Amino acid sequence: MKQIKAYVHRHRAADLLHRLGAGGFDRISVFDVKGVLTALNRREQQYSVEFGEPIVNELQIEMFCENTDVARAVELFRQYGRTGQTDAGWIYVLPVEAAHRIGSDEGAM
Repeated sequence: MKQIKAYVHRHRAADLLHRLGAGGFDRISVFDVKGVLTALNRREQQYSVEFGEPIVNELQIEMFCENTDVARAVELFRQYGRTGQTDAGWIYVLPVEAAHRIGSDEGAM
């Protein structure tokens, strides 16, 4: 099993989440994060006094899938997370040591 973390521009998230769901992926979480992606326009960027530099409100989409589904999931992120910029976000794939369902006596998945 793998964990996929992707950092994308907010306006791409709805279409991306719809496509992931249609692709059969259902272990998905979405987090509001602040990052340093290249802003698409001035309204997307704000200056952070705390960090001392411009930041962009991004979304972190986190999901889990079987090893055999990783290439298909990554392709969906790449295709539907695009903004037209060369730096539209990042996708990370990490190994998952174990997964356990909460509320079940069954073993690891």
